[in-house]
Amino acid sequence: MSRKEDLAGKTVVMVGASSGFGRGAAIALVELGANVVLAARRGEVVEALAAELGERALPVTADVTSYDDMRHLADAAVQRFGSVDVWVNNAGIGAMGFFWDIPIEDHSRVVDITLKGVINGSHVALNLFRGQGHGTLVNIASIDSEVPLALQNTYAASKAGVLSLTRALREELRIAELDDIRVGAVLPWAIDTPWWSHSANYTGHAPRMVAVDGPEIVVEAIIDTCIDAKERAVGPKGKGGRISHMLFPHLTEKVSADLISRETFEKGTPVPATSGALHQPMTGTTGIDGGVRARMEREDEQRRD
Repeated sequence: MSRKEDLAGKTVVMVGASSGFGRGAAIALVELGANVVLAARRGEVVEALAAELGERALPVTADVTSYDDMRHLADAAVQRFGSVDVWVNNAGIGAMGFFWDIPIEDHSRVVDITLKGVINGSHVALNLFRGQGHGTLVNIASIDSEVPLALQNTYAASKAGVLSLTRALREELRIAELDDIRVGAVLPWAIDTPWWSHSANYTGHAPRMVAVDGPEIVVEAIIDTCIDAKERAVGPKGKGGRISHMLFPHLTEKVSADLISRETFEKGTPVPATSGALHQPMTGTTGIDGGVRARMEREDEQRRD
């Protein structure tokens, strides 16, 4: 069966649809014939996207830190399309810097959005699925879930929580014999999306990362997981990092720390500290691609000159 046959007429709730691979996956799902509920804090952004995508797209302004917003999102989806087949918890944000340099309110906000937001969305989605007798929950975790990265401390901890939650839910569904409700997770490597602009940054340097991937491979993984819910590490770099940490954890962490330190502090352009979009949504950062690779290339060229 083709992807289009699998997804045509299905209803997918995409939480975090205003930019990055959430936006990319939403567009791809509509192209495959699915109905997509576009959820984000930036209501005007998802409204504009829905206008582009047509009648199969429904925009809903929602903040994942509000359980009431998540319930309203589910109600809006059911009212418009009758049921929900897939719910994707994609919203997430980070705070980069040494742990002790990041304000505690920013650490708390990262947990609120990146972990508690997934808890809120998962709770609403699973109760909806139990009522209708079927459904697929897709949580966007990260290679950070298993291979924690320096300068992404609380984000890594939150994503570890997302993966643990996903695995626990899978076990509970098995115990409850709810075989028609499935749970999957997508674990991307570092991806070029507006996440790098949205996240707080207390490193003193523009964020950089080794071997950043394009968002299209994560979009593909999200689509695949909507159809076949399982745990997916994305791309050869992500899979390789995961295996390396499993076999050689101390060596992998040392190499990772050295690479991140060099990329950030030796190569990154100096920039002022910012809380990013942690506390208030940003304007103008609505693309799928974040321009990180292009910026890194410019920085490297300037350094060579």
